[in-house]
Amino acid sequence: MRKQLFALAAVAALAAPQFAAAQDSGSWLVRARALYLQSENHDTTGLDLSVNDKAFPEFDVSYFFTPNIAAELILTYPQYHKIEAGGTKIGGLRHLPPTLTAQYHFTNFQGFRPYLGAGVNYTNVTSVSWEPAVEAALHPSITRNSFGWAVQAGVDIPVGNNWLVNVDVKKVKIGVDVKSSGTKVGEFDIDPLLFSVGVGYRF
Repeated sequence: MRKQLFALAAVAALAAPQFAAAQDSGSWLVRARALYLQSENHDTTGLDLSVNDKAFPEFDVSYFFTPNIAAELILTYPQYHKIEAGGTKIGGLRHLPPTLTAQYHFTNFQGFRPYLGAGVNYTNVTSVSWEPAVEAALHPSITRNSFGWAVQAGVDIPVGNNWLVNVDVKKVKIGVDVKSSGTKVGEFDIDPLLFSVGVGYRF
């Protein structure tokens, strides 16, 4: 899936010169994107914990305070991930990761509007389940909330009539404490890299 997103990004970049004269304006920008989540999967429990990579849709809303300064709220619906230890499934969870970033948009490039952003992610973990043998042996649990930083880089490519194509990459800090019978045994950091391609409308 990540290769397909890169291919779409390349097509968008090659097409950009054709739309160099296209303009759009407005304080609001909404986008729909196809997103691929690639997890870093680092843990200190010794269990070699991981969650699976996956693709899913994402929706975001931006407000422009000035032509250069904007705030973006990134949203999706709760995503299901398998929890694995050494490649063997031991459970599952759902996570909802809204992210808010402040962005600087560069407006001096003809046909392109690159931007950089930084902000905060809040992840709510729900529907945690464990395989019966794991539950019986370890009585595991994880914290249900995570706060962390988020950074991003992207580019909007106007294509006329207030529409645009978007390519975006984000790195997000997401981590939870892992407990056994109520005692913390380590930390599990997902810390995903997020690749996305989509379309937007500014008004």
